[in-house]
Amino acid sequence: MRGYKLVISRRVLVNLTTGSAIEGVLWDEKGALLVLRDARLHSEGGTAPLDGEVIIERDRIDFVQVVAS
Repeated sequence: MRGYKLVISRRVLVNLTTGSAIEGVLWDEKGALLVLRDARLHSEGGTAPLDGEVIIERDRIDFVQVVAS
């Protein structure tokens, strides 16, 4: 399943199957992977910045929301 190309370079909130989420700029999709930059981890404990690029496997994603800019 593909289709993230429509939101490349947009800020998104990637909700994970673990219950946490990662917010960042969707930079690229490479096969079964999404690449985010300028990312922050959202969890029950609050938010924390993430350094570098974040790579997320599609099977770990529950759903993706586009964040209004």
